[in-house]
Amino acid sequence: MTAVRHFLDVDDLSAAELTEVLDLSAHTTLAQVLAGKGMALLFEKPSARTRHSMEMAVVQLGGHPVTVAAAEVGIDQRESAEDVAQTLACFHAAIGARVKSHRLLERMAAVSSVPVVNMLSDQAHPLQALADLLTVKQEFGEISGRRIAFVGDANNVSRSLAIGAGLAGAQFVISSPPGYQFNGVDLDRISATGTVAEVVDDPVYAVAGAHVVYTDVWVSMGEEAQASEKIDAFAGRYSVNEALMGQADADAIFLHCLPANPGQEASEEVLYGPQSRIWQQAENRMHAARGLLAFLLEAS
Repeated sequence: MTAVRHFLDVDDLSAAELTEVLDLSAHTTLAQVLAGKGMALLFEKPSARTRHSMEMAVVQLGGHPVTVAAAEVGIDQRESAEDVAQTLACFHAAIGARVKSHRLLERMAAVSSVPVVNMLSDQAHPLQALADLLTVKQEFGEISGRRIAFVGDANNVSRSLAIGAGLAGAQFVISSPPGYQFNGVDLDRISATGTVAEVVDDPVYAVAGAHVVYTDVWVSMGEEAQASEKIDAFAGRYSVNEALMGQADADAIFLHCLPANPGQEASEEVLYGPQSRIWQQAENRMHAARGLLAFLLEAS
């Protein structure tokens, strides 16, 4: 029997497999690998894009999505994460989980007899990275050799994007204030993809000549207690405005994983301007999820 394939971060795929997933994601009609089957979608954290994209991806593959709120299962309260995973695997062909702790996902994957997909954790957001890379591929025809500049926090979004960019052969540079940059473990993991993430303080340097300029909120869900400290660290210099976008390549696009705070991490003119691809990027969450599930369920 083929080993179960899980997807907890982008580097659970090889470079060739990432290309295959992105190619599958470009097809609107795929084999109905979920026909007559279900997928459990477990949410410790709420989300508009994640729920809608995942539910529709499952439907498009012939399956039935079952969205489960955290209170319905009580992970590590009513039942352990391991027991929840094994219970859901009794009924479903795959499990998606949007959780607070990445360790919880690892525990679920360790015992699950069906694929476990990371819909977001504190350490990674790989489905978002797939959608981002799909958007870059649609815009430029190829990802390899493109310069992706991330302006903002070295968080779960930027970490998964850097790993994916490395596997796809893109250059990745991130500009963050001191104290909010990738650590040595992050950089070693990114370099294992065959690329070296460039970490700089200066956003103007990072964006210069970039084909993709990306940013995210400065204060992520669950970081409300650090809000004022983080806003002080990022305000002004690390906001993507028209002047900063003007340093990028003439054909550069702007990406943001959403939701956004207009006027904070990016100006309204950039968020909703002609270089922005945020709605294409959001739609690609569905296409990327469909391609990934098709790959995982054929492989497992």
